[in-house]
Amino acid sequence: MGMNWFVTALTLCALVVSTHGATGTIAWCYHEPACNDTQWPTIAPQFCNGSRQSPIDIVTASATANANLTAFTFHNYSSTSAMQKITNTGKTVKVTLSNVGVSGGNLPEAYDSLQFHLHWGNGSAVPGSEHTVNGKRYPMELHIVNSRSSFNGNTTLAIANSTGLAALGFLIEEMSGDATGQPASWHNLTSYLTSIRNAGDSATLAPGFSLNDLLVGVDTTKFYRYHGSLTTPTCNEAVIWTVFKDTIKVSRDIINLFNSTVRVGNASSPYQVNVYRNIQPALPVQTQPSTSGASKTCYSLGLMALSLIFGKS
Repeated sequence: MGMNWFVTALTLCALVVSTHGATGTIAWCYHEPACNDTQWPTIAPQFCNGSRQSPIDIVTASATANANLTAFTFHNYSSTSAMQKITNTGKTVKVTLSNVGVSGGNLPEAYDSLQFHLHWGNGSAVPGSEHTVNGKRYPMELHIVNSRSSFNGNTTLAIANSTGLAALGFLIEEMSGDATGQPASWHNLTSYLTSIRNAGDSATLAPGFSLNDLLVGVDTTKFYRYHGSLTTPTCNEAVIWTVFKDTIKVSRDIINLFNSTVRVGNASSPYQVNVYRNIQPALPVQTQPSTSGASKTCYSLGLMALSLIFGKS
């Protein structure tokens, strides 16, 4: 009976493709003890118990300065037709992208933006971001997954390369006040959730809002950088991670739609809740140099110049 239960649980948890684009069939899940993230090092041992795993807690005081972390260039992120299709994978909500990319930011080459997906907890009351900052977990997190342009969308090549993928992480928190359905871009996006209630459901996204619209309020020149892994099996250590300092702010009702609309399977299956991997051991994190020291130096030099001018008789 125990073995039958174990096999049944794994069958219920089976997933055809990782939400991050890894190939192959792997039995993993978030919601069952037999296949949740505590079991991934056994289910996918090649990488999931590795030494460069994600997500991590970003301790801001420990981040080292790197002057090479320059601004990104986002290609066609303002396009209102870049988002093609929205899918319930059974593990997340994923949006496929077309003709968009990113370069700069000390990435080794240009990268093509393939898709984005989300991680969440159980409504606004139970946070579900993957990365945490100084121990704080945010309600949700958005990941834009990018592959080296030279790989032409071949994710098999990308996950086999230590810098094959570049993931952009955006922390999402609740907007202050009593606003509902805000921002409008997020209202548009979540209006499709009722069309993808069951795993495997997809819907075509109508043109009208852009990736930039979804990233409203984020200063993309300020971010943390580290080298890590996919946060789902097979946990390949192939990802240059960028986690932006500014959060995306959305209204509470938007956050609450995810855990109460999309399911892990058919209409009789549970809703997707707590769809995130727990924190992995710390890795070295970099960020842009602080400008405060330069400002103080300029201020001091200015005072010296003034004293020389007005100190003369």
